[in-house]
Amino acid sequence: METIPLEYFLGLSAILFIIGTIGVLTRRNAIIIFMSIELMLNAVNLTLVAFSRYMNDPAGQIFVFFVMTVAAAEAAVGLAIVLSLFRNKQTVYVDEVNIMKW
Repeated sequence: METIPLEYFLGLSAILFIIGTIGVLTRRNAIIIFMSIELMLNAVNLTLVAFSRYMNDPAGQIFVFFVMTVAAAEAAVGLAIVLSLFRNKQTVYVDEVNIMKW
């Protein structure tokens, strides 16, 4: 049975990371920005799992659980920030929210 080459996984991971980076840099909606960050974290997870399988070492797969924990915490904190901003400013667009102004 043939396996998928490592380069395919790394290529897909790079494409996902680039899409996430473009989403963070170009979007103004805070929810979409957080989704783009999650996409970038998933691209890193894919890379870790691919190298873990390639090297026959489970350390990369174990490290993915830590990254997923950070991603879950980021999603919870991000949702709390978005809800707080929406309650105070009635918008989720980052460029319209400037809480540093007096």
